[in-house]
Amino acid sequence: MHAATLNPPRAGRANSHFALPQDIDCAISCRDINVRFFTDRRSVTAIEGLSLDIAQGEFLTLLGPSGCGKSTFLRVVADLVKPSRGSISVLGAPPQGARERRDIGFVFQDAALLPWRTALQNVELPLQVANGRSRAGWATPRELLELVGLKGREDAFPHEMSGGMRQRVAIARALVCDPKVLLMDEPFGALDEITRDRLNEELRRVWKELGLTTLFVTHSIYEAAFLGQRVLMLAANPGRVKEIVPVDLPEDRTLDIRETREFVELTAHLRRVLETC
Repeated sequence: MHAATLNPPRAGRANSHFALPQDIDCAISCRDINVRFFTDRRSVTAIEGLSLDIAQGEFLTLLGPSGCGKSTFLRVVADLVKPSRGSISVLGAPPQGARERRDIGFVFQDAALLPWRTALQNVELPLQVANGRSRAGWATPRELLELVGLKGREDAFPHEMSGGMRQRVAIARALVCDPKVLLMDEPFGALDEITRDRLNEELRRVWKELGLTTLFVTHSIYEAAFLGQRVLMLAANPGRVKEIVPVDLPEDRTLDIRETREFVELTAHLRRVLETC
């Protein structure tokens, strides 16, 4: 395990190239991504002309109105949706290669734990599907449960855990195969505010310790600002980049930072942009 040492890259406005400086390694590179879905009567453009570079170890939050393509973009990165046009590479290869190497972990809004398996058994499941193989030297399922704050709850079943605990298990399960990229699709959206705040702090701690490239979808302006090094603002109809906003806040953050002038000004700017999306 290692700490992230990324200095957050600076970004331009919409319709820029969104390339990283040459001294920053790129984890995900997208060029002119379009995604169209077809029905019997019509086609819908979910994403149009998305170009973006994401640095290795970066924490990128995605913010925008419903229907702007946030979740679709995560699925393109995970090779669950094929782009209709454009190119994408993940860790220097097509998304399919990254998925087959188990370089991508995915956490959904619903923890989707198997109710008949304990927390530990749910975390172990991806290893069992992969014939018990894990990368040499990587954390064990027990160690990952401890990392996400669930030491002592290894034998608890999902019905014996709160919603926040179940999401912690889901995060540990996504990490068990030692991914290099972590995709999170509104994982805390259904939780109460206090639990959500606590998990935001925990997630940042885990990210700093592991140094994962993380893409996090949210509808919360405050969550996007607190978690991210940059905020990708997407507009709807069709989904497209509106603006990429650098987050000029200290990397060591607690919830108290939300009371600072810098945080208030940042969230006010995000709200103004969101109102035009």
